[in-house]
Amino acid sequence: MFAVTAPTNAPSLRDWVALIRLDRPVGIWLLLWPTLWGVWAAAEGLPSWPILSVFVLGTVLMRSAGCAINDAADRDFDVHVRRTRDRPVAAGRITRRQAIVVAALLALVSLALLLSLRSLPAVLWSIPAVVLAGVYPLMKRVIAVPQAVLGLAFSWGIPMAYAATRGAVPWQEAGWLMAANFCAVMAYDTAYAMSDKPDDLKIGVKSSAIYFGRWDVLAVLGFNVLMVACLLGFARQAGLAPAFYLALVAVLGGVLALQQRLMRQGVADALAVFKASHWLGAGVWMGLVIAYGVTG
Repeated sequence: MFAVTAPTNAPSLRDWVALIRLDRPVGIWLLLWPTLWGVWAAAEGLPSWPILSVFVLGTVLMRSAGCAINDAADRDFDVHVRRTRDRPVAAGRITRRQAIVVAALLALVSLALLLSLRSLPAVLWSIPAVVLAGVYPLMKRVIAVPQAVLGLAFSWGIPMAYAATRGAVPWQEAGWLMAANFCAVMAYDTAYAMSDKPDDLKIGVKSSAIYFGRWDVLAVLGFNVLMVACLLGFARQAGLAPAFYLALVAVLGGVLALQQRLMRQGVADALAVFKASHWLGAGVWMGLVIAYGVTG
């Protein structure tokens, strides 16, 4: 579609780090917090060290793999977006093939870690996670709200954690957590997409910010409120201690603070709101740690 020059020099270490976004860890936190929700909930506050370490390392590896495959798929679009035009693949410092190889290697290492747990249910549940990570970049060209696919991908660590811990996924619990994180992803990635909306409209990339139009800021609030509602449903189903409800009050306060910032500054502060959103997930995790600690 658009011409991209092949790299003339070997990529630098900085290029490889930028490809897998280790220099921008906010994406790791956004994927890690809901995964830890699942790990803690499945183990009722007492996760085993092997499961905890595998899921933490797997989160870092799979997020990095997702970034590499995303850059390979979006190469021809990224050159036309101000925020992404200097990414290593878009700038021609790393080839598309190299990015795909890196993604595959990271995914294989992640699989090896998962296999070390000797949990067939967890391995089987990992298959949809890999598929979702692979198809998400393509969804920006196909469906009006590609963030929905990202929401599923970023929530898949939850049933995997249940499968690894209990050997099965109790949907009456896991479903609430997945729905909560799905809504969280829809909220923060809509804010993220707001910053790219002018460029996305020009090049034909779809996003929730474009889909919701002038209601994008309200959509962010709506999804965050739904997130809190789903977490209330989970707390009731799991019989959590009152400490978790207090944590949700703090999370709701964070939601309102971010919303006020977004309403005041709009697109100018949308990226900052996205980056700060991971603290909401951290607050939920801390609530789980305290609630299970009290009841344990």
